[in-house]
Amino acid sequence: MHAPPVSDLEGHDLREHVQGLVEIGDLASLQALLPRLHPSDVGDVLASLDEEKRVSLIKVLPVELASEALAEMEEDEERGDTLAALAPEQGAELLGKLEDDDAAGLIAELDPTERQRILDRLPADEAGEIRDLLLFEEETAGRLMTTSLVAVSEDISAEEAIAEVRRQGREVEDFYNVFVVDQHHVLQGTVPLDDLILANPATPVTTLVRPTDATVFPHVDQEEVGRLMSRYNMVIIPVVDPEGVLIGRITVDDVIDVMEAEQTEDLLLMAGVSDEEELRGDWNVAVRARLPWLAANLFTTFMAASVVLVFGKIIESFWFMAAIMPIVAGMGGNSGTQSLAVTVRRIAVTRGSLERRFDAVGKEALVGLLNGLALGMLAFTLAWIAVLIFPDVSHRLPWVVLMALWGNVMVGSSMGAIIPTTLHRLGIDPAIASSVFLTTFTDMIGFVLLLGLASALLL
Repeated sequence: MHAPPVSDLEGHDLREHVQGLVEIGDLASLQALLPRLHPSDVGDVLASLDEEKRVSLIKVLPVELASEALAEMEEDEERGDTLAALAPEQGAELLGKLEDDDAAGLIAELDPTERQRILDRLPADEAGEIRDLLLFEEETAGRLMTTSLVAVSEDISAEEAIAEVRRQGREVEDFYNVFVVDQHHVLQGTVPLDDLILANPATPVTTLVRPTDATVFPHVDQEEVGRLMSRYNMVIIPVVDPEGVLIGRITVDDVIDVMEAEQTEDLLLMAGVSDEEELRGDWNVAVRARLPWLAANLFTTFMAASVVLVFGKIIESFWFMAAIMPIVAGMGGNSGTQSLAVTVRRIAVTRGSLERRFDAVGKEALVGLLNGLALGMLAFTLAWIAVLIFPDVSHRLPWVVLMALWGNVMVGSSMGAIIPTTLHRLGIDPAIASSVFLTTFTDMIGFVLLLGLASALLL
């Protein structure tokens, strides 16, 4: 059976064929096929190659495709190393095809010497725009924005504005609204393209202006940018300085990447994994990133275990306590983890006052109270069955299990809300309130409740 002609391959079949060429290292065939793929798919192909083959392939691809594919690669896929491996002239040529925000994000991964070598080969105005963006801190609106935009003066007609849009738009990608500014370049609002085109040519632009739902300063955290754009359903958000002067814009495609990265970071932190670990990194990177958290967990686990030593007598007297302890501790930890996940998400998507966010503590405490009661009654029933099966088990055991489980589930739910809310109030990322700390706390409380009640009621 013969393989289908390359011209007949589409979609998934085409990507599989490309993957086969990657595996055998057929760069000549890849050169012919890759222009048929989206730059993001080409970026995946480049990421699957070793550095030598990757550099060789980039050199023979169309410059615009190579630049976009390089920009689409993830930071942990060594795209900066690939750019540095090219001759400075080739690197500058690739950067010249990108928007200034993408170019700044890519070249920021290089060390200062390599960065300077490439910027020196760019035209002075393009290099200046990239350098200006690099002055802003990482993960801020200033680093995320592009200065490439379309803006018209408020004191012109619709006809004049359309002519200005045509002139500026040749150098700008993906613009949907036209920014309107005054004579000092202070942002006045926006005009949708369809309103501008359909307006009477003599209509003043000022009558078409719509107020901007939200703006951001360049120092604002990129996660806040994402929240604003999601809240107001914006595809573009303007960036202004403290005087209101328009200095750039952020597009939704960049924000999608940011929110994915922020959510990944939060998930890793909640699991007790440093965000410095690259998802595709080597084993040694993973060890260095995770070992400190595990060491901290070992220390806190010893703290929880020390509680058991205090109640050694009750465990010696009643062997079944050893079987019940992990149940009570585990249920408290699980309820706390649920509460923690919900509270961290609530903090991430809401912009209300901190007092309102502390309402989550009351809600989670009530949820824990009711869930704890229901689970405690179920555990009471199971413990009563154990009493009937084992004659040496005290008839008071079900009551001990009921109260201990009920109390620990309520404590776990409450602490799952208190920990992230308190950290947020202190200005600390609430995602670091990971299960490393939460489960240790619920283990300790669970042991104290179970063994303390057993000491009081069974001895």
